[in-house]
Amino acid sequence: MKKKQLIIVLFAAGIVLTLLAGTLLTGEGQPATSIIVRELKEQVVLYTIYRGDYSKSGAATGKLFALAGQKGMMPPAGPVEYAFLNNPKTTTPEHYLTEIRIPVNAEHLKLAGTLGEMTDIKKVAAGEAVVAVKPEGVANPEPIYKELMTWLFRNGCVATDAPREIYLTNAMSGDYASMKTEILIPFERFGEKKAPATTKP
Repeated sequence: MKKKQLIIVLFAAGIVLTLLAGTLLTGEGQPATSIIVRELKEQVVLYTIYRGDYSKSGAATGKLFALAGQKGMMPPAGPVEYAFLNNPKTTTPEHYLTEIRIPVNAEHLKLAGTLGEMTDIKKVAAGEAVVAVKPEGVANPEPIYKELMTWLFRNGCVATDAPREIYLTNAMSGDYASMKTEILIPFERFGEKKAPATTKP
């Protein structure tokens, strides 16, 4: 990858994560218009664990993209994903944990265990996830997260992994509200009750 292209990618990634961090807990937003269930395929990701205030995590994202470039993993195999490992409402900013993920090709698994203490390559298991789109124009995704959790409760399901957010459009805009994203919560079902494929909470 050319130096200029890599700089653009790093800049975009830093903006995305910083904007996400700043909007998780503040502002007003509109609820999701629909909720779907998706079968998730097994995925290989390059990831790093970031600890600290979301608003200061852009450098960690930039370093991950730089590493991907150095190791020949660019372009990514899919959109960048952020998994939130703890609840920002029950801890303080210096203890927020975020797993920053870049999807990569399976061939790069050969590098697992060689990239550092908090950075590695792994498989993310297949399964089911409840999904809602944060449309362009919505600044605060918190109401959507609440709808997804309500859906899980009403359909006899429980979350099995950290909630995730995937960025689909306008990553270069510098304005989180203008971005279209997907919010996913992996889950498992209990008993015989089967959740419908498409529904509203």
